[in-house]
Amino acid sequence: MRIRGAVALVTGASSGIGWATALRLAELGARVILTGRDTNKLAVLATMTGGTPLAADLSDPAAVSHLATAALDAAGRVDLLVNNAGEGYAGRVTSMAAGQVARLVATNLVAPIELTRMLLPGMVSRGTGTVAFVSSIAGRTGVAGEAVYAATKAGVDTFAESLRLELADTGVRVGVLVPGVVRTAFFERRGEPYQRRTPRPLPAARVADVLVRAIATDHPERYAPAWLRLPVAVRALAPTTYRRLAGRFGGA
Repeated sequence: MRIRGAVALVTGASSGIGWATALRLAELGARVILTGRDTNKLAVLATMTGGTPLAADLSDPAAVSHLATAALDAAGRVDLLVNNAGEGYAGRVTSMAAGQVARLVATNLVAPIELTRMLLPGMVSRGTGTVAFVSSIAGRTGVAGEAVYAATKAGVDTFAESLRLELADTGVRVGVLVPGVVRTAFFERRGEPYQRRTPRPLPAARVADVLVRAIATDHPERYAPAWLRLPVAVRALAPTTYRRLAGRFGGA
C-alpha cells in the first residue's frame, strides 16, 4: 500500500514494536493514530510523530469499541490498522490466577478481531486498505510455559489467513508478521525475563522495519528473523522430529 498520506492506527504504540512501527510510518509520511496504556509515553510519541494519542486498555471490550469510534472521529478514516498490542504470561497454566486467561484472550485475540471488524467496512467501501497483525513464533510452534499466549497468537494467525481469503476481491490486504524474541519490555511484563543464550533478541526497530516493508509491498507474511521459517517448516513436514527437538531444546 502507499504509506505516504495514509491514516494508520497502531495498537500497542506506547512501547516496543508498536512504538518503533509508529515512528517508521510517520517518517514515511503516514498520519498515525497511537494507542496504548501508557498515556505519558503516548504523549511523547505523539510529539515525535505529530500523531494523535488515544489511550486504551484493549482487554476491555468497551475500550476497543470506543477506540474504533474515536479513531474515525479523529481522522475520518483508517487506511492501515496495525494490530500489534499484546500481553504475555510465563508459567504453567495451572499457576495462572483467576482472570488471567480471559485477559490474555481479550487483549491478544478478541481486541484485534473486534477492531478489524469495526474498521474494515470503511476500507472495503473505499476498495483499499491494509490490516496487519503482529503474531508470534509461539503461535506457529507452541512454547512450553506460554500455552495460553501461544494459543491466542495461533488464533490471530488463523483469523488473518481466513480474512485474507474473505477479502481477496475487495482491494484490502491482510499481512502477518511473525517475530521471534524481540528486545522489549514484553518479557518483564509477562513475569519472567528472557534467559536463553540463543536466539538473541532483535531490536524492536529492526522488527518494525520488516513489518513496514511488508505493509508497503503488500507482502502477506514475514518472519523476523527470516530463519524462523525453518522450525515452522520442520513442524509441518516432520512433526515427530520437531517434537523430539523441541523437547530437547526447550519448546520454541
